[in-house]
Amino acid sequence: MSRSPVRATTPIEEEKLIIKNPPKNVAGLKAVANSFKIGIRETGVSKTLKTMRSVNRFDGFDCPGCAWPDPDNHRSGFEFCENGAKAFATEATNSRVTPQFFSQYSVTALSEQSDMWLDKQGRITQPMFLDTNATHYTPIEWNHAFEIISDSINLGSPERVALYTSGRCSNEAAFLWGTLARQIGTNNLPDCSNMCHESSGVALSRSIGIGKGTVTLDDFNHADLVIVVGQNPGTNHPRMLSALSSCKRNGGSVLSINPLEEAAMKRFKHPQEILGMLGRGTQIADDHIPVRINGDSALFKGFAKVILENDTQNHDFIQSNTNGYNDFVNHLHQTEWDDIVSMSGISKDRIKEIGNIISNSKSMIVCWAMGITQHKNSVSTIHDIVNLLLMGGHFGRQGAGVCPVRGHSNVQGDRTVGINHHPSESFLSAIDTEFGITSPRNSGVDTVQLIQGALENEIDVLLCMGGNLLSAMSDTKATAEAISNIGLTVQISTKLNRSHLVTGKRALILPCLGRTEIDEQETGNQFVSVENSMGIVHSSTGGLKPASKFLKSEVAIACSIGNVLFRSNPINWTSYISNYDLIRDSIERVIPGFEDYNIRVREQGGFYLPNGPRDGPTWKTPSGSAEFISTELSSIDNSDGYVMMTIRSHDQYNTTIYGMDDRYRGIYKARRIVLMNPIDMENEGISPSEEIDLVSKFSGIERYAEQWKVVPYSIPRGNIATYFPEANVLIPLDSVADSSNTPTSKSVVVNIIRR
Repeated sequence: MSRSPVRATTPIEEEKLIIKNPPKNVAGLKAVANSFKIGIRETGVSKTLKTMRSVNRFDGFDCPGCAWPDPDNHRSGFEFCENGAKAFATEATNSRVTPQFFSQYSVTALSEQSDMWLDKQGRITQPMFLDTNATHYTPIEWNHAFEIISDSINLGSPERVALYTSGRCSNEAAFLWGTLARQIGTNNLPDCSNMCHESSGVALSRSIGIGKGTVTLDDFNHADLVIVVGQNPGTNHPRMLSALSSCKRNGGSVLSINPLEEAAMKRFKHPQEILGMLGRGTQIADDHIPVRINGDSALFKGFAKVILENDTQNHDFIQSNTNGYNDFVNHLHQTEWDDIVSMSGISKDRIKEIGNIISNSKSMIVCWAMGITQHKNSVSTIHDIVNLLLMGGHFGRQGAGVCPVRGHSNVQGDRTVGINHHPSESFLSAIDTEFGITSPRNSGVDTVQLIQGALENEIDVLLCMGGNLLSAMSDTKATAEAISNIGLTVQISTKLNRSHLVTGKRALILPCLGRTEIDEQETGNQFVSVENSMGIVHSSTGGLKPASKFLKSEVAIACSIGNVLFRSNPINWTSYISNYDLIRDSIERVIPGFEDYNIRVREQGGFYLPNGPRDGPTWKTPSGSAEFISTELSSIDNSDGYVMMTIRSHDQYNTTIYGMDDRYRGIYKARRIVLMNPIDMENEGISPSEEIDLVSKFSGIERYAEQWKVVPYSIPRGNIATYFPEANVLIPLDSVADSSNTPTSKSVVVNIIRR
């Protein structure tokens, strides 16, 4: 019997959209109440209290929600946010996905359910196997599962194997995962960073010699200006609001630059402070700049022109630390104000007003997220941001620097320990010396290249360490077609998602321990480590009983695959399962900055990795200086439609959908929505809640998405916003950022079709 077609996207929702006014403030008592309500519903009172008292504590587990750091010296009684509570409550849920569940539901039947429904079924309890043409998953023994993987991998053609990594993976598991790939003979290590902050890594490495942020959490207490651009902290990084609030209380200012004015940037009630919860809260943003989608590069060039006109640049810093300044000045002189105004959508007077404030800043931080990194010109936009900071000398001083805010809890750490499809020679040489293997020197594939290769039948085996690649990637239908071409797909997971339903010809689900759970091995309970957005490496120790006796740790799964493929030649894979200190010893010998790893990671709060621009400043660029990089103005042509960006609701994290409400935007009971300027709606003759269809056109191919409800919203004219991942079907696979190859999820031209 052949398998029936499965849905690659969530089905059309049937509930009626409800639109309300967005709240005047965020967090506070309501956020605390929601956090406990979610936990009690999923796990009960006792487990909720235990889990919430353990999250982000020095001796507890790291929240799997996001990579925002915790205070260095003190932690409050409940060091988490509402979205973090949702993340660890649903991981600690009492609901279970058992073999009986899979016998009840075919893969096709499961694909007809929503993403939220799939997540709410709970923790997967046993390894499961989907054979060729089978309609249902069936249980499988661990050893048999590893044998299927081993038999499917042709070591004579390692380029036909890919190992995907999610940012929820620990340093220890990620390091072994990358090492396994190199022993197999491939650098095919696509990861979630390819889809989010790859542009940051590429741009920052070229500009300042390190592909990560240069600030500490304490820097927010000393900044006189923090610019938050292309980011919605209230939904995606709620604990960041505490740092912004501290900046305000210490006399600093916060500027929001975003096509949408988000409620969280207006007024914030600190959930850990009684007065904050009861009072009006802290006004976060002193000003908001409603830049057009993809207009940030032009805006930052305008700010730089104002500094140049005011002659307020830090000449001493520029002379002693930078290269390319004169070319950059010439570039600014040649950049016309009319083009800046047209592309940014902000008037010259307004740009000068904000530029004058920036000119006077002595300690400035610029934060950004995917609103900056997922455009065709993302890398050049980040160069423009860095150029502005270099003009003011905002590196190597307290309260200043760049802050790309990572999403997943360890997406930064995974890259640091070797999840990289184009690793450096020094790293590969160190790996070879440590393990006695010969790593491949050719570059591997990123996520876009993986899907393109699979479409051409170039991938035999795809091993996924966490994540939901199908839903996270652009061009959902093409991604689904590509995955279905693969011989064997393997998902190492805690919970059910759509990547378990759209599979290769054969598929395995290998259930793993969650961050909240006890990881007991032969030498005792183990802990793992992660790196947050500010380069701090710290421990994470689970305290809950595992959801099933059949679960294995991510480390154990990676090592078991290595052992079945290579036995102990030359890597003794099984030795790492029993004692994670041995993994950290190897990381210490391979990667600079991890000296005394096992000692320092056991200290409260962990330790900072070296950071030249912050610590010196020093610059690991070819010139030995920070680079001013000049790029021509560019913008997306939307003369024949609307520029669409994808966003998240407050009731989701990445591809995980917790609920159907987005209360910070006043949207309830629906996810297939389009935020649209009221004037554009009037010109199109569209009423609130009216259903429309969307179509994107790229390279001669049209992509349709049906039945979207329109919500009037304060967004620049000619721009619309839709939720991720539902709108991913509209984002072309080959529409990517220059240099970083990141999908352009924040700037795709679409047309509206009235129904």
